[in-house]
Amino acid sequence: MVWRLKKHSVLPGFGLTLGFTVFYLSLIVLLPLTALCLKSTSMGWPQFWETVSHPRVLASCRLTFETAATAALINAVGGFIVAWCLVRYDFPLKRVFDAMVDLPFALPTAVSGIALTTIYASSGWIGQWFAPWDIKLVYSRWGIIIAMTFIGLPFVVRTLQPALEDLEKENEEAAACLGASRWQTFRFVIWPTIIPALLTGFAMAFARGLGEYGSIVFISGNMPMKTEIASLLIITKLEQHDLAGATAIAVILLVSSFVLLLCINLLQWWSSERVRGVA
Repeated sequence: MVWRLKKHSVLPGFGLTLGFTVFYLSLIVLLPLTALCLKSTSMGWPQFWETVSHPRVLASCRLTFETAATAALINAVGGFIVAWCLVRYDFPLKRVFDAMVDLPFALPTAVSGIALTTIYASSGWIGQWFAPWDIKLVYSRWGIIIAMTFIGLPFVVRTLQPALEDLEKENEEAAACLGASRWQTFRFVIWPTIIPALLTGFAMAFARGLGEYGSIVFISGNMPMKTEIASLLIITKLEQHDLAGATAIAVILLVSSFVLLLCINLLQWWSSERVRGVA
């Protein structure tokens, strides 16, 4: 009886597909990350701590985390507005705007970096309006935030769109009929439904910003202790044949991204359980 249930499984070939999945993930993800961690442990704890606690490393990591968090927060707000407009409204060239959201995925990062630098420079289309007030958008912290916002927007929009599409308008109409204001409808009807997707988009945009290099290297100015991001410092150490030092910094970024994603998953689980309890 048990043998028949296993043979007539809902997923035919589950054993084979599961084996291939584990093999593929191990080959593409687990093995490189394991090799990265093992290479950093070959330094020894004192040398590892000396490397990651160097003032230049601390400054680059602090700048990377602060700018990535700022860009992710901007995308959380702007991405929600963009996703809401694309899902709820019909307007001319809607499909064009929807396709433009994926443009950062299609563009090479170096191309996007050069384009952003050209546009936001003091003589560029947008930068020229800030130049009279002595506001530099390139070769500064603002340039890094602009680049991270550009490459992180699709993650927020594409994770929010399915959640907004599944949101039933009848619930909003029922809340309005019961006398709820627009803010109350958003807070008690819309927000609990989209918060897991919004947290996922925020985490993905933040993690993407931590590892971004190509679009930032042109617009940041790459000044040590000022506008040097962690990924650029990793490349610098590789060029200096300091493989252990580069892997040490990479492990810090890897662990930080993993902890962030774990926390976001726990928040998603807590929010979903809370919604079920209310329902």
